[in-house]
Amino acid sequence: MKLSKWFSGWLAAGALVVTGGIAVAQDYPSRVVRVIVAFPPGGSTDIYARVIANELQLAWGKSVIVENRPGGTGVIGTQLVRQSPADGHVLLFTSNTAHVLGPLLMDPRPFDPVADFTPISKALRFPLYLIVHPSIPARSLKEFIAFAKSKPGQFNYASSGQGGTSHIVTELFNAAAGIKASHVPYKGAAPALQAVMTGEAQYLFNNIGTSQSFVLAGKLRGFAVTGEKRSPALPDVPTIAEAGIPGLEYAYTWLGLLGPPGLSPAVLEKLSTEIMRIMRLPEIGKRLLGDGYEVVASTPTQLTRDMQTEVATWSRVIRERGIKAE
Repeated sequence: MKLSKWFSGWLAAGALVVTGGIAVAQDYPSRVVRVIVAFPPGGSTDIYARVIANELQLAWGKSVIVENRPGGTGVIGTQLVRQSPADGHVLLFTSNTAHVLGPLLMDPRPFDPVADFTPISKALRFPLYLIVHPSIPARSLKEFIAFAKSKPGQFNYASSGQGGTSHIVTELFNAAAGIKASHVPYKGAAPALQAVMTGEAQYLFNNIGTSQSFVLAGKLRGFAVTGEKRSPALPDVPTIAEAGIPGLEYAYTWLGLLGPPGLSPAVLEKLSTEIMRIMRLPEIGKRLLGDGYEVVASTPTQLTRDMQTEVATWSRVIRERGIKAE
């Protein structure tokens, strides 16, 4: 009898938890949702944060706004989200540049990319596109490498920030190609791209979506992409590996959504479901393809696992290559 009463009470408590979780999900969002982007406006992170925010707003009928909080290779905006209430009304749309790679070169590390947040979904990924200033007298990757090697220490390369993907990938590329150049970090991809167009820097590993229009206009030259295969958006552009430069086959940038630590399972599931739905919309897929991006739309578990693997991989690369903060 006592056991029966205990079991009945346990079932009732479980029902309350389930009911409470459903109620939380139904009530969310109850006010404006702020999506923090840790980079300036104009870059791919900012652009796709706004695409996703607009779709969430249409689905929920509640305001979803994007706030740019650049600085510290993403640390400023990221820490803002980390310290926010775990109710899902402040979220982080970020890249592995800011969230995984940047902290690996910082001592002490400002945050743990997994333990200090609630991973929601990796939305998309893309290879990096080597672009150069048109004054460089080269028409192919091999010609560019030969020319850069002939002028050791005379080139500047831009990046979207110290310790980010474009920084570390360029260091790997320079080491493999035998190029000696100076690193000039910027506060995001947009100002780094502008620096190459003005000639302040001579080359950059950037994304296809925000670079190719300038290549077509003659304001930049595009020579190769990272990754294990050519991009469907640029089928005539070879991979770095095709030019005999190994080690960049796994170099991709991804963009994804995270929340503060301790986000409730009900809100997490609602957000994850929405992001996966949005990323699979035909019009979104078409836009992604045109920009040279690939839909990922991962679950929270998959994003968690991917980040853990990435931390281990890039930590090894940084250690083996002796890459240090400047």
